[in-house]
Amino acid sequence: MTETPDSPVPILFCITELDPGGAERALVQLVTRLDREKWEPFVIALGKETELVDVLRSADIPVTCLNATSSRQFSIYPRLVKEFRRINPAILQTYLFHANILGRMAARSAHIKHVVSGIRVAERRGKWYHRAERWTDRWVSQHVCVSRAVRDFTVKMTQIPAEKMTVIPNGVDVSRFAYASPTPRESLPDCSNKDLLAMFVGRLDQQKGIFDLLTVAENLREQIPHLKWMIAGEGPLKMEMESRIEKMNLQRCVNLLGRRSDIAELMKTADLFVFPSRWEGMPNVILEAMAAQLPIVTYNVEGIDELLIDQQSGMIIPSGNISAMTKGIATLANNRELRTSYAEKAFHKVSEQFGWEQTVLQYQQLYESLINTSS
Repeated sequence: MTETPDSPVPILFCITELDPGGAERALVQLVTRLDREKWEPFVIALGKETELVDVLRSADIPVTCLNATSSRQFSIYPRLVKEFRRINPAILQTYLFHANILGRMAARSAHIKHVVSGIRVAERRGKWYHRAERWTDRWVSQHVCVSRAVRDFTVKMTQIPAEKMTVIPNGVDVSRFAYASPTPRESLPDCSNKDLLAMFVGRLDQQKGIFDLLTVAENLREQIPHLKWMIAGEGPLKMEMESRIEKMNLQRCVNLLGRRSDIAELMKTADLFVFPSRWEGMPNVILEAMAAQLPIVTYNVEGIDELLIDQQSGMIIPSGNISAMTKGIATLANNRELRTSYAEKAFHKVSEQFGWEQTVLQYQQLYESLINTSS
C-alpha cells in the first residue's frame, strides 16, 4: 500500500537547457501536471533563461538557470552541487545528456538518495556518450526510457542492466492539436488553397535528415507541382539549407519558417507530415502530428513502430531510403482517401494511449515506489 506523506515531497528536475524543443516541452508538461499535494517541484537548467522559464514560474515552480554555455557546462559543477544541497530534494530527475551526467555526479556530492535519469534518444553521435552513461550509472536509481527501442539500444550499447530501465512514453496534449484553428494559408509564402502542403518540424541538424527533404522536394517538383513544403525550426544547418534551396531552385516550393509558436495551427493547415530523422527516441512531433490528424510518412527510427502501423496508420519507410520516401509521399499526395484513413487511425491511437495524464501517472508511480522503498 502506498503511503501518503504529510507534506509535499521536494523533487528536483535538472535539464541541460530550456530552449523550446521536444524534451524541454515534455519536462514542462510533466512538472506542471504533478500532483502538488504530493510533490513540491523545483527546476534547474544548466543553460540560460527562455520563454519556458516563464511558463514554469507562472505555475509557481521555482526555476534556477545557471547560464552555462555549451562549451563550459562542466565549469558550473560547483554551483550545481550548491543548488542541489540548498534544495535538498528526495528525488532528482535529470533530462538530456549533459544534465544526466553532471546531475548524477552532483547528486553524489550533495548526498541525494534517489536519481532518476531520462534517456530520450538512441544516441549515435559517438561512443563516448555510452561510456559516460555506463561510468555514471552507479549513481542512478532508475533510468526512464521513452520507448522500448531506446531501452533495448541503451542496454546493448552501455551494458547497463535492463532491470534498471523503465519505459515511460512521451505524452501529447491531444486537444491542443486536435482543435487548433488552422493558420490561414494566405499568411504563408507562395501558398494557396489549391496547394498540397507537406510539413516538417524539428531542429535543422544532421540527425533530422533535413537534406533528404530537399531531395524529395526536387524529385517531386515536376510530378506534383502543387506540392509545397513548410519546414519549421532552427538549427546549425539553416544557412546550408538556404544555400541548397537556392542552388536546387526550390525557392517557390520549399519555405523555411524558422522557429514558430503556432505549430499546432500550422499542422492543422498542412495536408501531410514528413519525418526523415535518422535516429530518435519517441518523436514528440510524430505524436503531435497524430493528434493534429495528419497523415504521416516517416523513416523507421526508434519509437515509430510503437506509434504507427505501416500501411494502416502511417507510411513507415526504411531509414535513409529517399527513393521509397519519394514514392510514399507521391502515393499519399494523390490519394485523399488514404490520407484520411491513416490520419483517423493514428488519431484514435494517440487519443487512447498517449495523453499526458497517462504519462504523468506513470512517472508519479515510479517516484512513489522509490520513496516507499527507502521508507
